[in-house]
Amino acid sequence: MKRIAAAILIAFSASGAYAETPAAVTTAPAAAQAFDLEQDVTRTMKAFDVPGIAIAVVKDGKVIAARGFGVRKLGEPAKVDGQTLFEIASNSKAFTAAALAMLVDEGKLKWDDPVVKHLPDFQMYDAYVTREMTVRDLLTHRSGLGLGAGDLLWWPTTNFSTDEIIERLRYVKPATSFRSAYAYDNLLYIVAGKIIAQKSGKSWGDTVRERILKPVGMNTTTTSLAENEGNPNASNAHSKINDKIAAVKSMPVNNAVGAVGINTNAEDIAKWMKVLLDGGRVEGAKGADGKELRLWSEAQSREMWTAQTPMKVSIPKPPLAATKANFAAYGLGFQLRDYKGQLVAMHGGALQGFYSRVLLVPESKLGIAILTNAESGGALSALQYRLLDQYMTGSAPTDWIKAIADIEDEAHAKELARLKGASATRVAASKPSLDLSAYEGQYTDPWYGAMNIKRNGKKLVLSFARTPDLTGEMEHFQHDTFIVRWKERNFNADSYVTFALDHDGSIEHVKMKAVSTETDFSYDFHDLLFTPVKPAKAKL
Repeated sequence: MKRIAAAILIAFSASGAYAETPAAVTTAPAAAQAFDLEQDVTRTMKAFDVPGIAIAVVKDGKVIAARGFGVRKLGEPAKVDGQTLFEIASNSKAFTAAALAMLVDEGKLKWDDPVVKHLPDFQMYDAYVTREMTVRDLLTHRSGLGLGAGDLLWWPTTNFSTDEIIERLRYVKPATSFRSAYAYDNLLYIVAGKIIAQKSGKSWGDTVRERILKPVGMNTTTTSLAENEGNPNASNAHSKINDKIAAVKSMPVNNAVGAVGINTNAEDIAKWMKVLLDGGRVEGAKGADGKELRLWSEAQSREMWTAQTPMKVSIPKPPLAATKANFAAYGLGFQLRDYKGQLVAMHGGALQGFYSRVLLVPESKLGIAILTNAESGGALSALQYRLLDQYMTGSAPTDWIKAIADIEDEAHAKELARLKGASATRVAASKPSLDLSAYEGQYTDPWYGAMNIKRNGKKLVLSFARTPDLTGEMEHFQHDTFIVRWKERNFNADSYVTFALDHDGSIEHVKMKAVSTETDFSYDFHDLLFTPVKPAKAKL
């Protein structure tokens, strides 16, 4: 998915602020005294066009910060504070992993149980993979599916049910052999959510709320957008439209719980990070037996933060050389890497209009959460490294904001130039092989289902049957390739639509591919292969 000065350590304004007493932060590096969080966050919001950010920092078992910056919605005065709700998207995966860990502790399942032991109807494209896929495999991105494969079953908002999504997994072709490579996916976390629901006899949301959110004290956190209704302190989504930030509608994805679903704020996520850093123990809470409340065992904490699937280590641009990891892997609901010699368990989240990142450094007893109401990976990364440097070593600050903004600006300019070049070198004088009316009709893909093309005056309009917002006019590009321009311009996901003709001039199949390399990978148009639906022959 898809785009980072007072008598106490940090002094905050009253709105949404949380500051510990001096005694609570005496272990922080001395250099931290000069840190101006508000200044850095304000610069980040300006540099990356982010209207609002919430920050939570936990250090040595204490909440150092849980506050907001900026506004909930562009053009409106309401400020982000420590209780403003944000969608955290794939940072929900840690809750799914924790819920499964609790079931493992209770003996209700094992990490290496076959999935079919708990969901007998579960089926992947390959029979061997179906038989061998374990609960552990559901969480580790090594199934053989391609990056984001099948995400169009739930993204953007579809009317498929969760069960329909799981059923259609059997039609999604693998990109690699089983367990041979890392490729991030969401569909198998939806399966994991289904197992949690089956074992608890309740929905994934109800289970997470009762078994995790309530005992942790995350009382304002929700498991669906519907629960946010009536809460005025919820952030609005924002996306870029023609490179300009704008408020947009949120994207409900109730059928993808397990992979996404949690909406939380700085104050609540700080509590969650404390539990994660303390191996599942809820500080000050007692269980029904009168003993300290522990949601899951220390053994399960180690399991979640143990490398399960190796990941390639990327080489950063020279200005970011200090961020290079020596190893990278995926655990259970967490990405694992090192920074300045210490393990970092982390994850990102991305949904329409919201990006987030959570980082945990066990050796430094440090937790950092960054929640934003925009789609900027650069904003997250800039604040991530600034905060890691601050609380891990207290080293002299690097200007990560400028370094990352410059790199992003350069990359975006190159992509715009590439797109301009593609348009300039097309065969503009070419025409479609067929009359426009010949392209009309219904097409079907093995795993997604129906897509329709209809004539509207002199234009063709393409629409995905199960995705209400995926509809747009088609403009001719060259030969038998068109570009569909989605009506929802904030998707930033316009796609090539290419028709292949058979020997008799009829349409054999239709393939799609995102126009821009900046398009979120969950728009997996390239995984689709549409064929025309032939009209049924009349019976004699």
